[in-house]
Amino acid sequence: MLDRIRAAIPALPPAEQRVAKLVLADPRSFASLPVTELAERSHVSKPTVVRFCRSVGYDGLSDFKRKLAGSVNEGVPFVHRAVDEDDKSADIIVKVIDNAVSALLKYRNDAAGGAFERAIVALAEAGRSAKRIEFYGVGNSGIVAQDAQHKFFRLGVRATAVSDGHVQVMSATMLQPGDCAVIISNSGRSRDLLDAAEIARKNGATLIVITASDSPLAQMARSANQILLAADHPEDYDRYSPMVSRLLHLVVIDILTTAVALRLPGELRPMLQEIKRNLRAKRYARAE
Repeated sequence: MLDRIRAAIPALPPAEQRVAKLVLADPRSFASLPVTELAERSHVSKPTVVRFCRSVGYDGLSDFKRKLAGSVNEGVPFVHRAVDEDDKSADIIVKVIDNAVSALLKYRNDAAGGAFERAIVALAEAGRSAKRIEFYGVGNSGIVAQDAQHKFFRLGVRATAVSDGHVQVMSATMLQPGDCAVIISNSGRSRDLLDAAEIARKNGATLIVITASDSPLAQMARSANQILLAADHPEDYDRYSPMVSRLLHLVVIDILTTAVALRLPGELRPMLQEIKRNLRAKRYARAE
């Protein structure tokens, strides 16, 4: 909501721009103050405050303030950014799902197609050439790395997930040109991952970094002309458990897996069908 207001400022009349700047300067206060005080602080009339709300797509001041309050809600630290302590179960369901859907839709619009294309080409070439594809992550990102290995090894490529810092260093040391190291990190500040990424890069492997665009890991990828798949999200990694970020990272892995599968040789599909047939034999209950 604040991003939308910020983007709308150039198209607004000067008086409404002053209201917009007041919102951006202190959205919490704006959501709670009466219209008289809002008009005084913006140096505009009360009708101008209402017109501003309608100009940016809301029904009026009440509708705008209600949605603004929800947009700037800080949530419960270490749990989830969107929820409050007094939320009922039904509210939590709606907030958690809406928060995830909103982040995924924003990522759909912001994702860099060029960077994805470079990553897909590198991974597909590594798969065709029987090169190594290593997925590195620690903590929660280590779980995403395991999911990536699970998806990629079914494609018949040499995929491994490594979540131990010492093993990551050893693995990165053995990488060669043509291999791919996929580094997954929410904060992009893990010393273990930074060390492994630097070693892999020096050995000539292709780095594919999935992390926040303003992180040290992202800066390393840019400066070394490696591949950055930026996954920005509203969670503060110091205050909240990684929920939306984990979903974004899993979606990135799904995109890469799907695209690489389509670019690998045609004999891959019969093998995947055979895997499915063998897995069906492991089920105890069968459909009638």
